[in-house]
Amino acid sequence: MLSGRLVGWVLLCAGLVGALAAFVLAVEKFALLKDPGYRPSCSINPILSCGSVMTTGQAEVFGFPNPLIGVAAFPVVVATGAALLAGARLPRWWWLGMQAGALFGVGFVHWLAFQSLYRIGALCPYCMAVWVVMILIFTYVTVHNVGGVLARVHTAVPVAWLLLLAGLIGVRFWDYWRTLL
Repeated sequence: MLSGRLVGWVLLCAGLVGALAAFVLAVEKFALLKDPGYRPSCSINPILSCGSVMTTGQAEVFGFPNPLIGVAAFPVVVATGAALLAGARLPRWWWLGMQAGALFGVGFVHWLAFQSLYRIGALCPYCMAVWVVMILIFTYVTVHNVGGVLARVHTAVPVAWLLLLAGLIGVRFWDYWRTLL
């Protein structure tokens, strides 16, 4: 079993990064809704282009901007991490709720990653930050709940997962990346 402090730090830091990314994305989305000619700050080039992603149907899957989910959910992750660091022992029902939320979140961001890579053809840097933190949150909530052999390889799991995701991004956009070399 991992220490509650390690899980607390991961949840606190990942939750803060996720909350910040979701907040910035929400602000950028509202600016784009007010002014369709607005160019989001995260639109850097043809591939790293939040604007290209934000104007698709995938950016509002449930009828409202996706970042609002993160604006609502990441503070719960931050509070959980802070509570663990303060020494709280959270009840099993809380951890099961965290597991359900993390499962939904990691599944949703992977669907969005697929959409970005293979349907939209553009990447949003803030969205990718959310992909990373959701992998960390899911991994460490699962490690906390399951323990066992997963606790012994807790670092290898997200590293391998993120390397796979980076490889998919590299392969998908290789034609563009190689022009930068």
